[in-house]
Amino acid sequence: MVIKTVVACALIDVDGKVLINKRPSGKEYEGYWEFPGGKIEDQETPELALIRELREELNIDVESSCLAPLTFNTHDYGGFYLVLLLYVCRKWNGLVMPMEDQDICWVKARDITKYNILPADIPLIPILRDLL
Repeated sequence: MVIKTVVACALIDVDGKVLINKRPSGKEYEGYWEFPGGKIEDQETPELALIRELREELNIDVESSCLAPLTFNTHDYGGFYLVLLLYVCRKWNGLVMPMEDQDICWVKARDITKYNILPADIPLIPILRDLL
């Protein structure tokens, strides 16, 4: 079985809203909403991978000292087994702009479940709600 380790970030704005993005057409699991992030490349720490992914996906710069590990989840997607590491970030440089043709939305943590969330992300939501 293939095991994929990915990182994700709950970006939290000054109003306590969390950013989620919708997977664009043509990508696996298109149409699902998720926390921004992605795969950890060879020779990358989880924090460096997340910094790179946030720059690529959202055009923002994040310092590793601003990333706080919150929780993780695992999920069997059938073709692969996912290990998902969730970080929280409240401070970044730049304006959030979707760079990969994805929809984005700032939502209250209690409202995230109203969206079609990726299965691996769903168990993370109560922990995030408790934080906020």
